[in-house]
Amino acid sequence: MNDPELKNESPAKSRDELFTYLDGLEIAHKTIEHPAFFTVEDGAAFKSDYPGGHSKNLFLKDKKGSLTLAVALAQTRVDLVGLGKAIGAKGRLSFGKPELMTATLGVIPGAVTPFSLINSGSKALDRVILDKALIAEAPLWFHPLENTASTAISPDDLVRFIESCGFTPQIVDLAAPTIG
Repeated sequence: MNDPELKNESPAKSRDELFTYLDGLEIAHKTIEHPAFFTVEDGAAFKSDYPGGHSKNLFLKDKKGSLTLAVALAQTRVDLVGLGKAIGAKGRLSFGKPELMTATLGVIPGAVTPFSLINSGSKALDRVILDKALIAEAPLWFHPLENTASTAISPDDLVRFIESCGFTPQIVDLAAPTIG
């Protein structure tokens, strides 16, 4: 198990560093600028003009300190109790504190994104889970390490990016989770 109080000593990557990394992986990406959005609801009207899968990203912790990044389709009603049981969480899953999230993922609340896996602190995560409903969409939109823009990539490229960061994502129906 990873130390939940890990302090990320390396500086968080910038948006430009993320794009350079994506380019190095030959992952096509498109970015749109927008006002800062801190919740899915904040950006819903603006994002309706951009087809594809828009996400909500949950930084979760169990009673023993195990950390999970769950990446869901914005409309998915995530079953946290079911997810906790499916992944064998110790006690109830809860949202990680903002300070722990920033230390682990290198982003502020409202900017959580699978792209944060590029940051060294993400190694404290025990798992990355992708919503089955999300990866059925194309393209997929995520904040590029800041919440004043959204970047689109394909579902296959999302998985490839996550794997390049050292994680094997689990694909789960987050509305009715089971992991076999």
